[in-house]
Amino acid sequence: MHSPGMNRVAFKMKLKPGQTAEYKRRHDHLWPELKQLLKATGIQDYSIFLDEETKMLIGIFKIENQKKLDDLPHHPVMKKWWSYMHDIMETNQDHSPVSIPLQEVFYLP
Repeated sequence: MHSPGMNRVAFKMKLKPGQTAEYKRRHDHLWPELKQLLKATGIQDYSIFLDEETKMLIGIFKIENQKKLDDLPHHPVMKKWWSYMHDIMETNQDHSPVSIPLQEVFYLP
């Protein structure tokens, strides 16, 4: 259920060809310290979907205070995860994923 104080965030990233199984494997074994960081930031109901045809990853989560997301890129665990993932997806120079915000055009609560 969509709580009044919750913001829903969606974004897209791109997986490199042939990396679907590896991407899933790495997320199936998400580091406990990263999971704890995301939860401590207030991220809830986080899902990532893959369009196998285009290799586009669509991330969706809920968070009460979106300003808390600004701290994630500076956290050592986040930087370590990005370095771990940069070989299988499109990334920026700092190894962060190229992440494009998506605009919500419909919502059925």
